[in-house]
Amino acid sequence: MHEIRGNRFLVIGRAGMDLYADPPGTTIEAATQFTATLGGSSANIAAGLVRQGAQAALLTPVSDDAVGRFAQAQLRAYGVDDSHVTAVGGEARNSLAVVETRLENTQSVIYRNGAADFELTEEMVAGVDFSGFDAVVTTGTVFAAGPSRGAAFRAFETARHHAIPVIFDIDYRPYSWSSPREAELTYSRAAEMADIIVGNDVEFGFLAGDYDKGLDAARSLARTRDRIVVYKMGEEGAITICDREEFRTGIYRTEALKPTGAGDAFMASFLAALASGRALKEAVLRGSAAAAIVVARVGCAPAMPTETELTQFLATHDAPI
Repeated sequence: MHEIRGNRFLVIGRAGMDLYADPPGTTIEAATQFTATLGGSSANIAAGLVRQGAQAALLTPVSDDAVGRFAQAQLRAYGVDDSHVTAVGGEARNSLAVVETRLENTQSVIYRNGAADFELTEEMVAGVDFSGFDAVVTTGTVFAAGPSRGAAFRAFETARHHAIPVIFDIDYRPYSWSSPREAELTYSRAAEMADIIVGNDVEFGFLAGDYDKGLDAARSLARTRDRIVVYKMGEEGAITICDREEFRTGIYRTEALKPTGAGDAFMASFLAALASGRALKEAVLRGSAAAAIVVARVGCAPAMPTETELTQFLATHDAPI
């Protein structure tokens, strides 16, 4: 059940604030000024979907403070539906990333103590009318702690009840988990419930419990059920597996400023392309092109290309082999 029949996406997961050392090329320790942007993988994906002409709503808690209000205001500015964003009090705080726009030895300092997005509850999920969406998207971070983990699985179960495809971006971040074993077991359960799975070679290797067997794990997931699995390999491109079909695609070359944001950009444009009825290979290539665009710009959410920008890029760049 991997077909996406419309362009209304429910994205689950964090929205935060990214602070970029300014101007580009500046290290964090040498910076005297920073540019604030919307951050968080799920928020980035939602913003990217909207820029590609899709509709996206974010389901997440944010902290009941100025940073949480910043994140929510930014979501609205991008056109993301924030009606399922809930402000939570107490000691919960939005995630904060202090990052650099440079390629070599890029530093990224992440603050995730008492993360507000981990306060997602099953009650918040129950308050969403899933029949109003055509697909549910989540990144692996939502499973790293409770009550968010239980809520995310509740969302997966509800989506499946409504025959809505579930898209899972593995997005393994070791610092979010109490142990690798817990992460492996939880991700395996999430992957079994998903209809479209996207991850890189390291993440699939982690799922397999053996970094040399990641591709085998991706193939097994694709062929034990009607799934699309995208196995990304960085500069080596990607292998996409679906319905006994397997094909490899390369990457678009670009003048990169930074390594961050490519995965979120790929996911957003890939899903938007599938939702618009494009062929699977074309959708993968559009995702790859969006990734190339984003790494050549400052920020993640603000770097996401519009439909027009992506079309222009594809018209001026040969498809990678």
